[in-house]
Amino acid sequence: MLEAGCEPDEVACGTMLCAYARWGRHKAMMSFFSAVQERGITPSTAVFNFMLSSLQKRSLHENVISIWKQMTEKGVELNHFTFTVVICSLVKEGHAEVAFKTLNQMKSLKFIPEEATYSILISLISKNGNYDDAFRLYEDMRSQGIIPSNFTCASLLTMYYRKEDYPKALALFEEMERYGIKIDEVIYGLLIRIYGKLGLYEDAQKTFEDVKKLGVISNEKTYTTMAQVHLNAGNIEDALNIMDEMKSKNISFSNFCYGILLRCYIMKEDLASAEAVFQALSKMQIPECGLCKDILNLYMRLGLTEKAKDFIFQIRKIQVEFDEELLKTVMKVFCIEGMVRDAVQLIREFSASKTFEDSVFTQTFSVAIHGNDRFSATEIASMPLDQPGAMAFELALILYIADGNTMKAEETLNLLLKTANGLSVASQLIRKFTKEGDISKAEDLYKLLMKLGRKPEDVASASLINFYGKQKNLKEALNVFASVANSSRTGNLIYNSIIDSYNRCDKQEEAYTFYREEMKKGHVLGPVAISMLVNGLSNCGRYTEAEAIIHNSLRANLELDTVAYNTFIKAMLQAGKLRLASRVYEHMLSSGVPPSIQTYNTMISVYGRGRNLDKAVKAFDIAQKMGISLDEKAYTNLICYYGKAGKYDEASNLFGRMQEAGIKPGQVSCNVMINVYAAAGLYQEAEVLMHSMRSSGCKPDSLTYLALIRAYTRVGECSEAEKAIDSMQKEGISPSCAHFNVLLSGFAKGGLIREVERIYNNLMNAELQPDLESHSLMLRCYMDYGHVEEGISFFERISKSVKPDRFIMSAAVHLYRSAGLVLKAEGVLRSMNSFGIPFLEKLEVGSKLKAD
Repeated sequence: MLEAGCEPDEVACGTMLCAYARWGRHKAMMSFFSAVQERGITPSTAVFNFMLSSLQKRSLHENVISIWKQMTEKGVELNHFTFTVVICSLVKEGHAEVAFKTLNQMKSLKFIPEEATYSILISLISKNGNYDDAFRLYEDMRSQGIIPSNFTCASLLTMYYRKEDYPKALALFEEMERYGIKIDEVIYGLLIRIYGKLGLYEDAQKTFEDVKKLGVISNEKTYTTMAQVHLNAGNIEDALNIMDEMKSKNISFSNFCYGILLRCYIMKEDLASAEAVFQALSKMQIPECGLCKDILNLYMRLGLTEKAKDFIFQIRKIQVEFDEELLKTVMKVFCIEGMVRDAVQLIREFSASKTFEDSVFTQTFSVAIHGNDRFSATEIASMPLDQPGAMAFELALILYIADGNTMKAEETLNLLLKTANGLSVASQLIRKFTKEGDISKAEDLYKLLMKLGRKPEDVASASLINFYGKQKNLKEALNVFASVANSSRTGNLIYNSIIDSYNRCDKQEEAYTFYREEMKKGHVLGPVAISMLVNGLSNCGRYTEAEAIIHNSLRANLELDTVAYNTFIKAMLQAGKLRLASRVYEHMLSSGVPPSIQTYNTMISVYGRGRNLDKAVKAFDIAQKMGISLDEKAYTNLICYYGKAGKYDEASNLFGRMQEAGIKPGQVSCNVMINVYAAAGLYQEAEVLMHSMRSSGCKPDSLTYLALIRAYTRVGECSEAEKAIDSMQKEGISPSCAHFNVLLSGFAKGGLIREVERIYNNLMNAELQPDLESHSLMLRCYMDYGHVEEGISFFERISKSVKPDRFIMSAAVHLYRSAGLVLKAEGVLRSMNSFGIPFLEKLEVGSKLKAD
């Protein structure tokens, strides 16, 4: 048209441009467009849009942007479609800032962007880490009433996942379900990952199962996502089951998948399988550093140092590109094995590498092994020992100690001590050796420090003392203590460890002597050491010494913590010193030390045992008012003392309140409550509670049945009590003498001699050996109801097998006298006198018959 010399008009040019665009002849279109512009002809907005759309479909985004710029220069009116196409091309070409300016221009002209426009911009800025801007853009879109697409949601979920803003991610997922937005495999995969991060493993597994049922799993990514969640949760077998499922469905394993499988076997310490997977992975590609590090650590964990060395040779051969973590792990192997030449050579090689030119670890290791040969004292002293630097010195020390080169170890230690935090690094290394059980290395380094005139930090000395204490080697523990504890500045860690060692060696008396000597020197033990000492003394029954320490601590106004006060109160409760226990509690409150739930539990026992129920209830109420979450033990404790005080209704009400507070009664609390019902003779309530125990999955035990039997016999329901013994035997719970004794006592109260004898025989038939109480109950029954001959016969049958007992021997004397067998009565009296057992004069044969 133009070549023919005809001057076309705007319509003709527009038609031609659209035709070129429709035919896909974009070069011709752009050429024609240039010619049209030269003639001063400006196509309409519709023609421009048609051209933009055609170019964008062919991904010719630069041409789109070029034409758009010319549109703006010519003042062509831009409409909604123009902005939509142009913003997309700007994003595709990476012009994010211009894209957002164009979006703002679009909105200023009252055009509402489409979902696709918002979506591509959200995706762009979320990938760049501008999470706040992405979220604001999403909020802007939602304010326009636009429902997001699943692509937009996937971008946002990925963003929330990276930002670890899991609540927002889950809220978005719920929104997707609410608006019926299609959830694809990518989004399900993200959801599984998020559940895994939140520790909601059951939800992750359920989501995975739902995806399988929906049939939307198309590749291995969703499987590996679920496997990784299991792996991170430590559920190795579940992760391996996912892998097996993939194999059964002939789903190809990616390198990432092989990596997960390898880590499963490493965590499982299945060496053969781990090695096989590593070999398979090596054939596909050079394994990543992290996997190599994990394999090496497995070898070292299993003590397979030769295999570790071979593995290092193997990964060097296949040219695995080391990162710093893998280098540290390899150096650790060399250093532990004392492989000086290999370690020096490796660090020299990597120090020269550009990858490690800024590595603090390699630089510091070079300082540690070359020292003053290459670096001045000022340079060494100015070196900041952060974690990599500290590790470098640690490994250098390990290297020379393992090699047995004391001189080089001393030189390296000397260098380390010149740095600002060198002593701390050395002390932590001693602690590390001790913790790992490598005591010889710990001792060597400790001695080197002392030789150089540097006192190790308390953490090092305490770790050695603790180690010797656990080994029950008190002598060595005291030697370490003596080497560092020569002033009033001895730290609490040292005192804690030495008291712990005394306790572990069962030398509480010596610990008390040690405490007194330190006090005379003016040295003060901290609250932890004092607490440990009092606890040790009270546990072995040395309450006098424990009480003396408590008095000293209170008089000196020693700064005690909650645990120490709790220990003091508990010790005095055990000693029966209830007033002192109360004083300690009052001192605790006046000192402003906050009581814990253990404090209130113990004080309830103190007041309860002292028959001061009001104060026990007050302690319970104070704990509740202070917002302390009372546990089952606190409730049970008070219920028990209500029962002992005969306040059965209060006990029952408190048991109900405990359940209302969301505390499910356990076996102990149920047994205590049944015992309370038993004391009151409320056997029906006891039965109901026992049924409730069973329905809630709490199985009755021997003590439960003992309490139930007491409840029955209390009101004369001996036949029910006997049925309870039969029931417990059917449940596989063996009755003890205590169970039969309660039943014996129940029948004896009713004077049912033949029933008493029957139950006694049942006890014998149950292959139980009657105890002293069984014998006493039998003899009392015969005596109280005037069965003299049976009583004498029973006594003579058991006399040789029963230890001398005041009641049994006194009853025998009365029975013999009643039968006129004076000589036999006097014989039993002589025996009682020889054992120093006083005679019970007031016993009377047939006393129950007279009462009736």
